[in-house]
Amino acid sequence: MVKSLYVATLEAHSGKSLVVLGLMEMLLGKMGKVGYFRPVIDQVNSNGADNHIETVINHFNIDIPVKESYALTQDEVLELYNEGKSSEILDRIINTYKTLEKRFDFILIEGTDFYRENNVIELDLNRDIAKNLGSPVILVDNAKGKSLKDFCSSVVSAVRSYKDKGLNILGVIANKTRPENTELVLTEISRELDRGTSIYSVPRHPELSHPTMMEIRDALMAEVLFGEDYLNNQTGSFGVGAMQLANYLKHLSANGLVITPGDRSDIILGALQANSSANYPSISGILLTGGIKPEESIMKLLEGSEPSVPILSVKQGTFATTNAVGNIKSKIYAKNKGKINTSIALFNKHINRQEILEKLETYEPKIVTPRMFQYNLALRAQAIKKRIVLPEGEDLRILQAASNLQKTGVVDLILLGNKEEIEKNAILHGLNLKGIEITDPCSSSKFDDYVLTLFELRKHKGITMDAAKDLMQDISYFGTMMVYKGDADGMVSGAIHTTQHTIRPALQFIKTKANSSIVSSIFFMCLENRVSVFGDCAINPNPTAIELAEIAISSADTAKAFNIDPKIAMLSYSSGASGIGEDVDRVRQATDLVKEKRKDLNVEGPIQYDAAVDPIVGKNKLPNSKVAGQASVLIFPDLNTGNNTYKAVQRETGALAIGPILQGLNKPVNDLSRGCTIEDIFNTVIVTAIQAQEQ
Repeated sequence: MVKSLYVATLEAHSGKSLVVLGLMEMLLGKMGKVGYFRPVIDQVNSNGADNHIETVINHFNIDIPVKESYALTQDEVLELYNEGKSSEILDRIINTYKTLEKRFDFILIEGTDFYRENNVIELDLNRDIAKNLGSPVILVDNAKGKSLKDFCSSVVSAVRSYKDKGLNILGVIANKTRPENTELVLTEISRELDRGTSIYSVPRHPELSHPTMMEIRDALMAEVLFGEDYLNNQTGSFGVGAMQLANYLKHLSANGLVITPGDRSDIILGALQANSSANYPSISGILLTGGIKPEESIMKLLEGSEPSVPILSVKQGTFATTNAVGNIKSKIYAKNKGKINTSIALFNKHINRQEILEKLETYEPKIVTPRMFQYNLALRAQAIKKRIVLPEGEDLRILQAASNLQKTGVVDLILLGNKEEIEKNAILHGLNLKGIEITDPCSSSKFDDYVLTLFELRKHKGITMDAAKDLMQDISYFGTMMVYKGDADGMVSGAIHTTQHTIRPALQFIKTKANSSIVSSIFFMCLENRVSVFGDCAINPNPTAIELAEIAISSADTAKAFNIDPKIAMLSYSSGASGIGEDVDRVRQATDLVKEKRKDLNVEGPIQYDAAVDPIVGKNKLPNSKVAGQASVLIFPDLNTGNNTYKAVQRETGALAIGPILQGLNKPVNDLSRGCTIEDIFNTVIVTAIQAQEQ
């Protein structure tokens, strides 16, 4: 079952709080521990949170420290965007969410409020957050002040934009609809969307539309003269007391707000008397304008009578005050139990709670974003820290990646090279290498032991002690020997050396696993909505059918080790039985070998790339296949095809390619491209650490 639900809106004042309150009560009644999270809040209030957080946490008594219930403020988001650090926004949100996820069985996530002039950013941000947290979405929109046609069109467009991003819309809530349009809205929206999207409509409710006296006080910065204990009074209509009292009393309405100049003692006293009378409706409060307070004798009279309604005073004139009250957007807040209970009651009445719960129980997230994948990698690496050696310690990219890795605390690192040069380079570029071991192979206390070990391992191949000593001065040999001897758990190299230079020592004495005849490689291709495994794109130029089968099996096992369900596509220029020729026959034979050796694996081949990854093409070309259209492990027929394809996909789609990751060795040694980035090094080290955990 999914562990979270994201509530998103398209604009400010959508009534999203009503939905959050209703969902929270529903979830608490059906699940164990339910948490609450706001990725981005508008601004921090005096209590260190915002109104939404206080309302939900206090009303439902949720055990979350306020500072842990949100990740960023709007100002921080805009600052990071302006500095070109948009990726850091998602990183901080994911980190905060994952901390909460450890404590709760389920987390209700409330999206942003659209109170600022950055709606486009917020629309994209909400979609990205939901996608990266793997959450299905409840989408809320406000029908108030819109034509039926415009509102329905807006909702349908928003749903499609979310679905285009690969997100699952669990339900759509049309909020604040006209009571007479409630059913019509459902019909109009349902006509445009597929049947799998549940549509609900919640009509307007006067209590939720009008502000309380507390909201009026805060919005107008009013002074409370009397009735501090009654600020939660709910207002209804409001009117100006400018006529004679006898005439004004005829215009009083239930929960009405009386707006009058501060020197109109007759209106003030008359309204209070009417509030106590059984013959007139109760008022919610009195708002005195013009910065005028009642005369001393009237104030004394009021003090003695202790009014049961708030009396507020503002500096604005009557006309400006009346307009300001009319423009107040009412909110739900922690102390107003009436609005909270009304919201929950409305939700329960108009939303099919059982339908939502059933959808949550059966929903399985299919999206794996690059950031989700990277975060989970780091989490796994951190669980059992491993020591990874980086032989090319004098390369600046290696130093920068090492510094970044050290900050995360996910691995322990060893840099090989001249210590003085490495430290000088780090200082020059402002890098912190504290806690990282730096070893110069030639002056290492283990050098002689490593030389002797290499000699013993390779003397049957004719190596001499002098040759072993010369080889051990090579950083690749020294680093690989550290792994062999257990002084390091894995090695990552190749930033400035060839693949052959990196893996030759590993083939000589770390050697391949008992069930492997070759070393092969894969790339984790982190596309927008999924992570695919590409192999072999770096090592074997022209594998035989037997080698192709082994590459496929090794790649499937690697996929499983990294929580990717392996569905293997053996790629060729034709699909199924349509093609003939030596190349396609080799792929067909390899596919048969995989099926024979590993009956637990789903494999299809030969199959073309488009049929492997596109559900429509796959169903058309191979309708009975369990792999076509949904392949997660793609095996290329030769290195030429594989290397060019992974680079084309990476460049054209902006996909993150992690690798090459070597398979088949007894201990993890991984190769870098000489054009690798700092992020490539960072990711490859983490993958190597996880591989070391599996040894």
